[in-house]
Amino acid sequence: MRGLRGMRRGWLAAAAALIGGCAGARTPANEPPRMAWAELRDQSGGSVGSAVLRQEDGRVRIVVQAGGLAPGRHGIHVHAMGRCEPPGFQSADGHFNPLGKKHGLENPEGAHGGDLPDLEADASGRTEYVAVTDRLTLGPGPTSIFHTDGSAIVIHAAADDQRTDPSGNSGDRLVCGVLVGGPTNGLLPRP
Repeated sequence: MRGLRGMRRGWLAAAAALIGGCAGARTPANEPPRMAWAELRDQSGGSVGSAVLRQEDGRVRIVVQAGGLAPGRHGIHVHAMGRCEPPGFQSADGHFNPLGKKHGLENPEGAHGGDLPDLEADASGRTEYVAVTDRLTLGPGPTSIFHTDGSAIVIHAAADDQRTDPSGNSGDRLVCGVLVGGPTNGLLPRP
């Protein structure tokens, strides 16, 4: 147990370092910085990493650190429900899509608010992933991930083809984390 707790602290510290450049990111004067985070769990319920999201200049920076993946590319998306019931994580529902778009970063009718570039796991199954999107927000409004049902971040078994609606043929849901957070003044959650 101590090893797992140490791993989680390490992942959160690494995520904080990766988004450290965001500490000076501008937000409107009357709005505090906003963050979201998730502990990522595999299909057996084990903790395999973390995700940290931060609002900056009208965009959201997403930092994911995870292990236990097959080497190679994996689809990763923000999903529409803040639930992660193993083993299949179907409780997370479909991709976050408040504007009713089609799936895929390469789809002329897309993309979903939760569509993201693939992540790459190294030969040992670890990933350190950073992406930036303007299709969702951590603040108020129709594209906020903090809607009534909440949101989750999901890593899939296969690469996303970035065109096929509704899921990009990215396969099974291997890892899921419920996104929580809000205004923070730049503080990360305690592990």
